[in-house]
Amino acid sequence: MNSSVLPHANHTPLCYSINSPPFKYNHTIASAYFSSIFSTLGLTSNLIAFIVLLKSFRRTHSRSRSFFLVFLGGLVVTDFLGLLVTGSIVISFHVTHFNWRQLDPDCHFCNFMGMSMVFYGLCPLLLGAAMAIERFIGINRPFARSASMPKTRTVSMVLMVWLVAGSIALLPLTGIGSYHMQMPGSWCFFNISSEGNDLAFSLLFSLVGLMCIAVSFLLNTVSVVTLIKVCCGQDRTQRRRDHEVEMMVQLILINVIASICWCPLLIYILMSVVTPDPVRDEIVLFGIRMATCNQIFDPWIYIMFQGSRLRSSLHKLCCPEVLSRSDTCYCGYALPP
Repeated sequence: MNSSVLPHANHTPLCYSINSPPFKYNHTIASAYFSSIFSTLGLTSNLIAFIVLLKSFRRTHSRSRSFFLVFLGGLVVTDFLGLLVTGSIVISFHVTHFNWRQLDPDCHFCNFMGMSMVFYGLCPLLLGAAMAIERFIGINRPFARSASMPKTRTVSMVLMVWLVAGSIALLPLTGIGSYHMQMPGSWCFFNISSEGNDLAFSLLFSLVGLMCIAVSFLLNTVSVVTLIKVCCGQDRTQRRRDHEVEMMVQLILINVIASICWCPLLIYILMSVVTPDPVRDEIVLFGIRMATCNQIFDPWIYIMFQGSRLRSSLHKLCCPEVLSRSDTCYCGYALPP
């Protein structure tokens, strides 16, 4: 994974030019059962989250909340399909121990998996940034946003995110970067290298991911400050902010989880291509597994926030001094009886 290697005279396909199967396979807990357990857990969690979000979407009467639920639905669908596609390939390898070169002599299957890893990896980060932008506009420019943004526009934004991520994933097929077999032989990913077009794609992937996290953090911070000013300021009775506070807490948690899960891999890729140190396969594999955890933890944020106890806690955090005098919070919360 340290340099781009062109196919040799024996016509070795590009995806096998660095790591070529068959590999010596050690049946360890980390390699054999990690993908099965995490894929099953992730698929189940995202399926439950999708059902919960669908029920919430049908019940909601808030325009801003319906926009937010569309984004969350897109995130759940992306995480579910990502785990389904990539997990199925990895689990199949661990069960059958198939030889990649015999099954896929022309690298089509390997390229597909590499594209899937990039696409389903970037989509949650891009969607997180898009959600932060939507919430920033909804909180700071509510009238302009509500007048010019129908629900179909939100769906179009989700589709645009998928299009951007798909376009980036296709770049290695055009010569900008390349997909290669990765150790221990169960998956394919782009070649992390400090040379040629592989350098360009490695930088693109890492910088796009880090920029999405940075934009989400910046806009979420501004949105939170605005909400605090509205809740605690003189105009706190002018606008309802119950859904806004709830959505911002969810979005902040999504941003924190994405940062924890993705930053180790993104930063390591960036450092690997700008320093002469060789890329270590075990660190890349650890980073991929950390990133996979993002698809497992995200849906539990949506599931947990449907509980009345958690919502009641948000009400109390908003303005506890009011609760002793009235059942209606000046921040816009109408507390349940």
